[in-house]
Amino acid sequence: MKIEKFEELEIWKLSLKVVQNIYKLVANQNFKKDFGITNQLTRSAVSINSNIAEGFEKNNNNEFVRFLKISKGSTGELKSQLIICKKINYISDEQYQKIEPDLESLKNQISRFINYLEKTKKSIN
Repeated sequence: MKIEKFEELEIWKLSLKVVQNIYKLVANQNFKKDFGITNQLTRSAVSINSNIAEGFEKNNNNEFVRFLKISKGSTGELKSQLIICKKINYISDEQYQKIEPDLESLKNQISRFINYLEKTKKSIN
C-alpha cells in the first residue's frame, strides 16, 4: 500500500496523540507559573509531529530519514523534560505513566521505520 499523505503514517498519528496529551498536561496549575518548561514541553512534542510531516513532504527518502532522526531525538528530549517535571513535582508518577509508554513506543516505531527506509531504500511516497 502506497502512503499518499503523512496523516496516514501510524507514527504521525501516535505523535499527534502525544502532542494532545502534553497540551492537556501543561494545562495543570503547576505549569501556569513556569512558562519555560511549558514552552519546552510543547515545543518538543510539536517538533516530533512536525518533523515527521515535513520529512514526508520532502518526497526524498534521504531527507525523510534525516527528519525522522530529528523527530526521534525530540522524543528523547521530551522524555527527559517529563522526568524533570516528575522530579520537581509538577507531575505525578501516574501522569508520567500515562504519557511515557506512548512516547517509548513512538521512539521505537520511528527507529524501526528509519531502519526500514535505510535498508530497503524504498520510497514511501
